Amino acid sequence: MLRYLSITTLAIALVLIAGDLSVNAQGRGRGGGGGRPATAGGNGGSGGVDRGLGTASTRSGGRADDGWATASERSNGQRDAGIDRAREQRMNRERALRNSPDDNELNRYRGISKKLGMTPEALRSRYIAAATLDPDLKFGQFVSANVVADNLGRRYPGVTASAILLGMQNGDSLGQTLKRLRVPSETAKQAEKDAKQRVKDSMRGF
Repeated sequence: MLRYLSITTLAIALVLIAGDLSVNAQGRGRGGGGGRPATAGGNGGSGGVDRGLGTASTRSGGRADDGWATASERSNGQRDAGIDRAREQRMNRERALRNSPDDNELNRYRGISKKLGMTPEALRSRYIAAATLDPDLKFGQFVSANVVADNLGRRYPGVTASAILLGMQNGDSLGQTLKRLRVPSETAKQAEKDAKQRVKDSMRGF
């Protein structure tokens, strides 16, 4: 039992160290230039979870593999499911980074981000976080969800950007989500229309 714990502990520690090294390397690679946020892709830049597993296995002379196999059996596959979720979220984040607007395009949203009480960069960062959970989420949908929440939140406290995004993550449209949040049908339709116009007005002149 002690031997199993020591091997498993060593394996987990090596995975965490490899993950930290990957994150730090990405941070140093961003530089001071503009453009789209740096992705985790490129030579040696991707595979944080998988690379960590491989590194731990190599450094432990294969003992980590035995420890992980035993841990997987004793956890009824929960460990494997956790690794799969981490891998999926990493891939989703890379996709969100690629789909997020670059600095020039983001500047077009400066007016709407100001009305929402945040900087354009904060708007993009929140989109990346949301798209990591919902890989099908487009930046325009994300902006509309925030605008609708800003418009309706005072009258309907349950209508928040998070609640709208969760509904869309579950496969509902914006209108369906608002209906589930007990917003009357006509009010929901008008809110969607107003949001589109508000975004259009804020981007006028760019």
